[in-house]
Order: sequence, then structure tokens, then C-alpha cells
Amino acid sequence: MHWTKILTPLAVSLSFLVMAGSAQAVPVAVPGAPSAGDEVLLDMHQAFRKKDRARLAQLLPQVRGHALEPWAAYWELRVRLEDAQPAEIEAFLQRWAGTYQEDRLRNDWLLLLGQRRDWARFAALHPQFRMGDDREVRCYALSIAQIEGRAAPDAAAQVRDNWFALRDADDGCTHAAGELFAAGRLAEGDVWRKARLAIEANRVRAAQGAVAIVAPKQLAMVAQLNDAPTKFLRAHATAPGRERKEIMVLALIKLATSDPDNAAQLLDAKWGVHFNAEERNWTWAVIGKQAALRLSPDAVGYFAKVGRDADLNDDLLAWKVRAALRAGQWDAVRKAVAAMSPEAQKDSAWAYWKARALLQGRVTDAERAEATALLRTIAGPGGFYEQLALEALGERVTVPPAPAPLTAEEKAAARANPALNRGLYAILIGLRREGVREWNYATNLHEPGGMGERELLAAADFACHYEVWDRCINTSERTQAVADFAQRYPMPFEKAVVGHSREVGLDPAYVYGLIRQESRFIMDARSGVGASGLMQVMPATARWTAKKIGLAGFTPDQLSDRDTNITIGTAYLKLALDDFAGSMPLAAAAYNAGPGRPRSWRNGPVLDAAIWAENVPFSETRDYVKKVLANTTTYAAILTGKPQSLRERLGTIGPRDARTPEVNKDLP
Repeated sequence: MHWTKILTPLAVSLSFLVMAGSAQAVPVAVPGAPSAGDEVLLDMHQAFRKKDRARLAQLLPQVRGHALEPWAAYWELRVRLEDAQPAEIEAFLQRWAGTYQEDRLRNDWLLLLGQRRDWARFAALHPQFRMGDDREVRCYALSIAQIEGRAAPDAAAQVRDNWFALRDADDGCTHAAGELFAAGRLAEGDVWRKARLAIEANRVRAAQGAVAIVAPKQLAMVAQLNDAPTKFLRAHATAPGRERKEIMVLALIKLATSDPDNAAQLLDAKWGVHFNAEERNWTWAVIGKQAALRLSPDAVGYFAKVGRDADLNDDLLAWKVRAALRAGQWDAVRKAVAAMSPEAQKDSAWAYWKARALLQGRVTDAERAEATALLRTIAGPGGFYEQLALEALGERVTVPPAPAPLTAEEKAAARANPALNRGLYAILIGLRREGVREWNYATNLHEPGGMGERELLAAADFACHYEVWDRCINTSERTQAVADFAQRYPMPFEKAVVGHSREVGLDPAYVYGLIRQESRFIMDARSGVGASGLMQVMPATARWTAKKIGLAGFTPDQLSDRDTNITIGTAYLKLALDDFAGSMPLAAAAYNAGPGRPRSWRNGPVLDAAIWAENVPFSETRDYVKKVLANTTTYAAILTGKPQSLRERLGTIGPRDARTPEVNKDLP
């Protein structure tokens, strides 16, 4: 929906909005149409994206006193931060104290100070950094502690965890790793492990950063093995010393990402004898993972060559579980989950599959009790594995009782929150990214005074009331003790969604489940690849569907119209569902990744659809299928008022029966 359609009622009923320059919420009139100040803000945003310093400086005086002046001031200073004087930065931090923009600039300034190795200014500023969520900033702080001789006993573990979590090359954690390695506190194996992770993720600069710490003389080899791993491996006959062996491990990992079978052959026939047990185990596991990503039956055999699961990280163990699930090797599933970190074992996916593994074959009373306890820790009505666990315990999915209604005072407190108001205002005038960041800042703070569960429900209610559905849903999902499913699973545009769904023979719950995952009900949502609207339809797909259903005169710009978007989206989903013989998981995968991929992914053994979904090679599509089906089950419970089954919607998945005629073979 366009923001002007919301601002009119907003002007009537919204009591508070932040006045720029004030930390307090005070009454303000919200215009029913874009104001001159709003237009200037939007112009400044464009200038910020273009890094146009002159334009930003010219426009800034025109937004003095505007509710979103903190953003304007931030943009103007941010584009020239490298040249700004410390006094200017301090003045900004003082003027906008307590705002998201203050902490955002502090984050940016800390990164710049770290890059400059200006440790004194960094150390003075860092304690005021409220968000505390920037891994590079954390690592710079750990570097200072190490330099000053006050590093905590677990400093190396902190650096390692933050460094490993960063996919791209960085300065902060790489520098901290170098400091702790030089001091003998970070193990050589940890540095090589970072290089392995980076090579597998095709992040050669990050790999080079790690190798430069532990083996600078081998640095030139990293680019060589990355460019032509087979040639590199065949050009070397031996691997004298730890450094050369690790370089060969990197080359085999790189080769495995494009040709796991060739990597396996070279490891088995040539390089395995040169490696120690940990190096062999890791390399075999990467080969197994890459084979599993191709749904190769050889994956389980490659993983079987891993002599010790404890040598692997959680990601490799997760892929070992997936390969074992496809092969029906329940003992391997159980052992691989047991080898994961305590944090990973708490993940609902691995808790569920470990419980399922414990219940296979001849089950002892102790195994049954352990499985039941695991299922009870995750069972609930919300997520994919939570719902499956609930059903495994003999229950069905129902809507939980609503929490106690919000009081007028609780609602008023949310509407008086300055950051929530700025976030909402920014979203409504088209600055969605900025608005979302400020809204999340207001709701995510864990420091004293941060939001409790009732405050989160009130903030979600604020967003729901003005139909900012993504903030409504995401904010409500943060509560733990209670769950308001009216907020978490809203049903906007019900007449249109239900009507179009039933018109083409779709379950409205399935359509709602898909829209919730696709767009969070944002009318003007647009993906990076060009999909648009509530149902995120691609222009080419829309043209094909319109022709298929006889929608005359269709042009892709009509996808911005709500009813047209729903008409095209539901029609395409129904065509995909028919193409996959009514399989909701396959049709959801086709909607997300195109029909060609799930047609290939279904080949192989006939599987429980939960096992099939967990083995989808694309992480985005794997997550998408599970969430759409869980959403569908919840919406069905809401729409029907009756207990529902996720398992019945999943069924089994295997190769297409040759006796079943193909339909919609040209489905794009």
C-alpha cells in the first residue's frame, strides 16, 4: 500500500511523534500527504546513496526540526566521516544522544578508529556502544585487551567465534587473530580452519588473510590453488611440513566445491597418506558435504571415511546428518547430532532428528524416554520441527490461547516511544530500510530498560494497527512466554486472498502461508531479482501465467496492483501444484527456486517429505519450504478452528511416476 493511504488515519489517531532534537515524545500533527520536509528527506537519501556531499550539505538546513532530522544529520556526516574532526563527531553524538542514529554513527566511527589503530580513542568510545552487534568492533576491543595485557581467559575463543562467523575478508577479526596467534593464545589449527572455511565459501581474500598470519611464505599459493585446484594438486608430489599439508587441504577443498568425486579420488589415491587424521577427516567431510549438496548417493560413503566426528564443525556435521537421513542410516544420524556443539544440539532440527533416530529399530525404555524428552523441549505450534515434534507426541497443531489484552496504558507507551515513531514514520514515507533498522533497534535492545514481552506485544500492536505487517509479525515473534497468533499470523486482504484461492482450487491457508514468507504482506515488496508485490511474482512468470489463464492486456507493471498480484500469484501456484501432483513441498520449492530444480531434487529414493525438505541443496529454498508448510498448517488452524497436521501436508516425495501424465511441462 502507498504510505499516503495510511498517513491520513495516522494524522487523526497517532498521538505522539518525536520532534527532532528532543529526547521526549511530544504531540505533533502528522500530515495526510507528503510534506515538503518529507520530500527533502527523500532527496537527501538519494544524495546519500550517491555519496553527494555537496547536495547533502545544501539540503540539511531545510529539514531542521523534522521528525527524521537525525537521519538527515547522520547521512550528511557519514559520507565525510573519514575527513570529519573528532569534535564534530562528538557534537553529533551529544545532540542525538539515545537515538539509533547516535549509536549507528558510533559503530561507524569505531570501525574507522580500529582500522586506523587509534586504540586510545576506540577504548574511550567503545563502552558507550549500545548495539554491540558488530563482530569487527568486538574483535578490535579484544585486540586492545590483548595489547594491554588484560585479555580474558576466553579471548581466543571469542576471536575465533567472531572471525569464523564473518564470511568476507575483514580487518578487525583478522587483526585480532594475528595478535592472539603471535601471543601464543590462538592455536595454529584455528587459523587454518578459518582458511578452510573461506576457501570453501569462495572467499579467497579471507583465506589469504588467514594464511598471511600462520604461513606468510605460502601466501602466493592460495591464489594459485583457488584458480586451478586440479592443476595445482597434480603439480605437487609431496607436502613437506604442516604448512604445505594445509595448503594441499585447501586445494582439495576448493576442488571439492566443483568436483567432489575428483577430489575424493585424489585424496584417496595420493594425498591422504600425507595428512594427519584431523586433516583427512575434515577434507573427507567437505567432500561429503559437496556430494550431499548434489544429492549424490556417494555422500554417505564419503562421510563414512571420517574417522572422528569430533574433528568436524557443526555445518559439516549437519550435512552428515542430512546425507544419513537420505540413506536411512539412523545410527549415523544419532552419532553426528551427538557430536555437535551444545548450542547446535538445541536447534529444533537436530533435536527432532536425534529423537527420530532414537526411536528407530529395537527401542529401549531409556531411548524412548530420551526421545520423548527431546521432543518435549521443542514441541509447539509455531515452527516446522516444533509442529512435527508436537505430532510425534500424539498431538495436533492448534492455535494457542491469546495473551491478556493490552491495556490502554501499554498501547499508549508504545505509541509514545520516540524510536518506534521515527521507525514507523520512515517506513511510511518510503525509507523502509532505515525505518526497519530503527524499529529493530528499539525492540531488540537487551540492556536495562529494554523491552519486555508485554512491551513487545504493544509495539507489535502499534505496527499491526497501521498495517506495517512485517514489523507487526517480526516484533511479535520475539516474545517467549506468550504468543499472540493474531499478530504473528495476520490475514490482511482476506476477501481477496480467500476468494482468489478458492476460485482456482487452492487452500487459502497455503496461499497465506506462502505470502507470509514471501513478502510479509508488504504491498510494494521487491526482491533483488525483480519479483514484486504480495506474492513476489517475476515479470516473465507473470506474463506466462497471464497468457495461460487468459488474462488479456496484462503488463508486468500491473503486478503492483494487489488484486492482480494475487490473481497471478495464486494461478501460478495452482499450476505448480498441479505439475507436482498436489505436493505442497514440491510446489513451494518450485515457487521459490523455479520448477526445474525440484524436478531434479525429487529424483532418488522415496523419502519422508521432511527428510526431502531438509536435504534441499539451496539454504534459502530449504528454509522457505519448511516455513511455508509450517505457516500453512498454522493458518489452517486459524481459518478452520480445528486441529491440523503438518505431516499430512508433507507426505512423501520421490521420482515422478512414469504412469502419471505430465501437466504444465512448460511451467517457467
